Amino acid sequence: MTALNPAQPRPPLSLYIHVPWCVRKCPYCDFNSHAVQNDVPESAYLNALLEDLDQDLALADGRSIQTVFIGGGTPSLMSGDFYRKLFRGLSERLIFAGDAEITLEANPGTLEEGRFEAFREAGINRLSIGVQSFNPTHLKALGRIHDSAAAHRAIDTAKKAGFDNFNLDLMHGLPGQTPEEALADLQSAMSHEPPHLSWYQLTLEPNTEFYSRPPDLPDDDLLWEISQRGGDYLRQQGFNDYEISAWCREGKASRHNLNYWSFGDYMALGAGGHGKISLPDGTIKRYWKTRQPEAYLNRIGSRTAGNDNIEAAELPLEFLMNALRLRKGVDESLFYDRTGLPLTSVAVQLERLREDKLLVRDRLQATDLGQRYLNSLLERFL
Repeated sequence: MTALNPAQPRPPLSLYIHVPWCVRKCPYCDFNSHAVQNDVPESAYLNALLEDLDQDLALADGRSIQTVFIGGGTPSLMSGDFYRKLFRGLSERLIFAGDAEITLEANPGTLEEGRFEAFREAGINRLSIGVQSFNPTHLKALGRIHDSAAAHRAIDTAKKAGFDNFNLDLMHGLPGQTPEEALADLQSAMSHEPPHLSWYQLTLEPNTEFYSRPPDLPDDDLLWEISQRGGDYLRQQGFNDYEISAWCREGKASRHNLNYWSFGDYMALGAGGHGKISLPDGTIKRYWKTRQPEAYLNRIGSRTAGNDNIEAAELPLEFLMNALRLRKGVDESLFYDRTGLPLTSVAVQLERLREDKLLVRDRLQATDLGQRYLNSLLERFL
């Protein structure tokens, strides 16, 4: 049994949409992405997404959509006309908040002139531009299809098209990268005055080319220096790391990500998409969609491949592994609001972590030391 009280107000609701195709699979990528062989089947995928939603409409249960994130793959492979038709279909089926944040992931290598304007006209109001690096050597090592000039051009074009709310995606700890090169990437990004930056370390994930044939990555001492120097620089530029790998100027945090980290709800559409929903009867469940694009396109009936109820014993870890990613954590009251469990159910673990200086008092928030050893901290709740 799960613990959420049916009488409790349910969490805010977001929507995640997955576009599984890309031009070329990057050697570090472990997401559900598939190199496109011919033309992207836009019309068929549009129909599949809307059919998928028709099967899942009861999950919204009258709640309005606060944020949308379109990820991939490479969602910017799809045309502005695809998104115009998609959001028309979504709006006929769902209620969207008047100020809904709608984010599209964009690859600089797929953005010909005029596409950004078409995205805005379709209703997209925020971009996440996958730069990864401005260094030609590192872009080549990462298998990216764009060069540095294309990255700069894409950002400039997005701003001219009216996107004043955007994120730049950057990685550090790249093959052969020095602290100076990592800092140069941040300086190049800052030249565009972004409101938000995702800056995260390259990790070797199973089922990737890099995992099978590991590149020569910086050692722990260099990684620490990169992290410290880069963090100092970003703070000097007026950025705060509100989440482990996310930085923003005041008031420009990703609302979609904040809903994830505060254990909010999100519906899922698209091949391989994952969702988490708090149901009216108090059940909290996760569910996932058919992964293979062809199978998703040709599925008759529900495209949900599986689901799993989150048991009461698992909820503390599920909640805290999200909430403690936030630099300021969350109010203690949110634990009950999102899980239905009293905070006393984890009082012993919390007190020991506070005694060890890993958590602050009177709030579910990791200290600087706790953030550094977050995985070890979370193991206390297994």
